[in-house]
Amino acid sequence: MTAPEVSAPAAQAPTSRRKRLALLVIVALIGGVAWGAYDLLVASHQEDTDNAYVQGNIIQITPQVGGTVMSILADDNDLVRAGTPLVQLDPADTDVALKQAEANLAQTVRQVRQLYANNATLTAQIKLQETNVAKAVAAQTAAHSDLQRAEQDVQRRLQLGAQGAVSAEELKHAQSAQTAARAQLEAARAGEAAARAGVAAAREQLASNQALTQGVKIAEHPSVKAASAQLRQAWLAAHRTALPAPVDGFIARRSVQLGQRVAAGTPLMAVVPLHGVWVDANFKETQLRNLRIGQRATLTADLYGESVRYTGSVAGLGVGTGAAFALLPPQNATGNWIKVVQRIPVRIALDPEPLARHPLRLGLSMLVTVDTRDQNGAQLATAPRAEPLAQTAVYATQDGDADAEIGRIIRANLGSH
Repeated sequence: MTAPEVSAPAAQAPTSRRKRLALLVIVALIGGVAWGAYDLLVASHQEDTDNAYVQGNIIQITPQVGGTVMSILADDNDLVRAGTPLVQLDPADTDVALKQAEANLAQTVRQVRQLYANNATLTAQIKLQETNVAKAVAAQTAAHSDLQRAEQDVQRRLQLGAQGAVSAEELKHAQSAQTAARAQLEAARAGEAAARAGVAAAREQLASNQALTQGVKIAEHPSVKAASAQLRQAWLAAHRTALPAPVDGFIARRSVQLGQRVAAGTPLMAVVPLHGVWVDANFKETQLRNLRIGQRATLTADLYGESVRYTGSVAGLGVGTGAAFALLPPQNATGNWIKVVQRIPVRIALDPEPLARHPLRLGLSMLVTVDTRDQNGAQLATAPRAEPLAQTAVYATQDGDADAEIGRIIRANLGSH
């Protein structure tokens, strides 16, 4: 009896199974080689983290002068441009102070003009006193001559009186004339001394007045400068009742209300410039050995998903961990210490083009991948910042017309000077 023949399908089954196993092994080998190549060429040169969040500048809008809120010109989420008024305060008090400063400057200019005019008056007084000195000298000379004549008359009458040629009464008259001439000479001398003292006093007054005016014009006089500074301060206060937006951005955290009495420095709202946001990526301390400033980064946001990719570069590595700057830092010297891997914030500056197409909001979560192949950069900044981090010209325009107003008031009260 012959053995039963094996069917063709049953004979082919082991062969087909071996082929599938071989194919699976080949696929696994190819996958392993591809993964190894990817890890060697790509993954080993990348550091990534999902502990990253969008950050940005939150610019507080605070009044520079106190006042009552008259109008609110922007609300949360509104787009504003630099220079756009956001809040208007009641200008009544500042307008009164401005008028007082204007009047004070005008009065000061007129008072300083009087100082300059006194120089001419005191100079004329010196000349007058010098004329009085000359008159006193002439009077003294005349009195001296009169005294000499009187003395000669007395001597002559004394000689004649000894001979009996002159009466005693006539001699007495001559002696009285001599006494009067001597008194007149003393008076002339006193008059000269008084006139010279008047000259000295007038010169001292002139010198004292010139010390207040010499070497400076009326418009540059210290008193005028002080009054001008007070006017400029009042001018600024009057023009600071309107609070402008320092930069382009969106309004957030509005807390001001109509009729509210606010003091200088009170936060009223904030402006967030979303075009200038960045990402703070918190990398583990073991990942920092390959991170350098300037390395390129690729980012995705949970808001848009992986279909939207952002690009940027490492702008700086933090100088401490979050725990080091915490309000209550941990005390690792206690006996309950447990080692925890620390994280260091790394700032990623975003390229503007993707950010303009897909705006981000503060606090959003991000996935960050940094290409670490370029190791030429530094881990810390090597030079101070050459340009301002942020600046605005909005406030510089507030005192633009103050100088023109000061000049107008000075010219109006300067007269012909």
